[in-house]
Amino acid sequence: MVQYIFMKQIIVIVALVLLISCKEGGKDTAFVKANSTEKAAQFNDWLAVQFQEDLSRDPQMQTSMGSKENYGKWTDISSDHELESKKIAERRLAYLRDSIHKEGLTGQDRLSYDLYYQKQKQGIANFDYRLYTYPVNQMHGMQSEIPAFLINQHRIDNVSDAKAYISRLKGIQPLFEQLSENLKLREYNGIMMPRFVFHHVLKDSRNVIDGYPFNDSKNNSTLMEDFLNKISKLKLSSEERKQLEEEAVLALQNEVESGYKTLIATLENQQQRATLEDGVWKFPKGDEFYEYALQQTTTTDMTADEIHKLGLSEVARIHGEMEEIMKKVNFDGSLHDFFKFMREDEQFYYSDDASGKAEYLKEATAIIEDMKGDLDQLFITKPKADIKVKAVEAFREASAGKAFYQQPAIDGSRPGTYYANLYKMKAMPSYQMEALAYHEGIPGHHMQIAIAQELEGIPDFRKHSFYTAYVEGWGLYSELIPKEIGKYEDPYSDFGRLAMELWRACRLVVDTGIHTKKWSRDDGIKYYVINTPNAEIDAVKMVERHIVMPSQATAYKVGMNKILDLRKMAKAELGDDFDIKEFHDVILTSGALPLTVLEKQVKAYIQSKKQ
Repeated sequence: MVQYIFMKQIIVIVALVLLISCKEGGKDTAFVKANSTEKAAQFNDWLAVQFQEDLSRDPQMQTSMGSKENYGKWTDISSDHELESKKIAERRLAYLRDSIHKEGLTGQDRLSYDLYYQKQKQGIANFDYRLYTYPVNQMHGMQSEIPAFLINQHRIDNVSDAKAYISRLKGIQPLFEQLSENLKLREYNGIMMPRFVFHHVLKDSRNVIDGYPFNDSKNNSTLMEDFLNKISKLKLSSEERKQLEEEAVLALQNEVESGYKTLIATLENQQQRATLEDGVWKFPKGDEFYEYALQQTTTTDMTADEIHKLGLSEVARIHGEMEEIMKKVNFDGSLHDFFKFMREDEQFYYSDDASGKAEYLKEATAIIEDMKGDLDQLFITKPKADIKVKAVEAFREASAGKAFYQQPAIDGSRPGTYYANLYKMKAMPSYQMEALAYHEGIPGHHMQIAIAQELEGIPDFRKHSFYTAYVEGWGLYSELIPKEIGKYEDPYSDFGRLAMELWRACRLVVDTGIHTKKWSRDDGIKYYVINTPNAEIDAVKMVERHIVMPSQATAYKVGMNKILDLRKMAKAELGDDFDIKEFHDVILTSGALPLTVLEKQVKAYIQSKKQ
């Protein structure tokens, strides 16, 4: 109460000073202030309109945000849609240059201007590299993402929702016909997946159209099972339920099967011409593309060589810290002997059966719940959205990554989800479980992304921005900060934390090695096996990820190092006035940012504290 009264007194004094200033300066001063506020409001209104325009062009994003508008549609992936996106970015950039007086914007409004301006420039530049991607791949390819989207994001709360689900099933045929054309267009322009990718995506595609009603199997197909489970929770008459089931069966047998068979035929055709060349150096202007990709991913000007050298340096440092843990547990042997011990000793692995997988999910959930109770030691702002832990679905677990996160719906209808891939329990050691849960859950991705979505007073586009180095840098940083409040009591668990940081350091070496130094897939796998304790299956999946997502894996270590450097700078400048909770609030409460902009935010915070 004392603080509240004191603040009221300050507000009154400030208001009086402003009133006197306006009178002494005549009408112009008051007019300028009012006009400035009005301009900022107009700018934010314009940003809101642009966000809604983007949303209207992206039905899947609408669903992800909890909206049921365009609920039966898929997002357009045509070349015409991409060209239209470029033209929209050009129009917006012209408006920002010609119609917005950015010098009149301050604080968050000025930051919004700078971010949106850069976003439009990037959208235009991206158009030149729009074909330099693999729209089907083992990580996030449409062959598995489309059914995963229906399963995890398309809710069925009533008959209308069920009809929309069926409409989306029917839409898979035209969507995949367009996808097949996009793959052919890429090949025509010299961009095609390496040979190993085809095995993964063909397996995923065939899995989706396996089971009833695609054949006489007693088991339902993945999508049939999902649809039946969802409508079973509705209060329907037997006639209504039967009609919906029949409509879904027809859509699956006709449009879904046809769409996947079209995709499979295209992939089988291209597979015959695929090569073993893995890096993007094989593309036309591949070197230029990779440097551009690194800039976009890291939001820095670091070159491939600089990133490669940073990786080698970090690998050496972390190896040294691991040797200290070896001494703590009285291990007699070399670091490589210790790696072998950690890979092979049964005490570090859950059983590779339903019981072991259930135990893993239970323990991962318990780690996150425990961390929730300690957030007040590190944070001021905390997310309202909840989080759940879930195993990656069977139809895509063989090719999917080790773990990943899906953001919650804004309306609270869907919590955030930490997906753990339990396909092979040997790839999910218990000593890495703690760090992995912190990274994907709390205080990692869930905390950062949910807080961003829940922010007030900033434009919607900033609540949903994604700068990989910031997002993944925060995730990796989040593996470290629990140690600073007493977590990782088990030295083996702390070794797991270091093992995961080491993994990210190796990524800097291998990503640049593959895409600029012409390392082969086997070269990359060998580097991971020699330098980390992870299972070989981890190394295989990671190298294959490097290949289909060039530059992406460099974001983690570059981002973490920047956050640590900024924290070190803030501590040095502020001394006893440094507050870790305030620092984290600066990092988290403006939404995702380029690292260069994040640095400016921290420097501004330091100056404000000094004053």
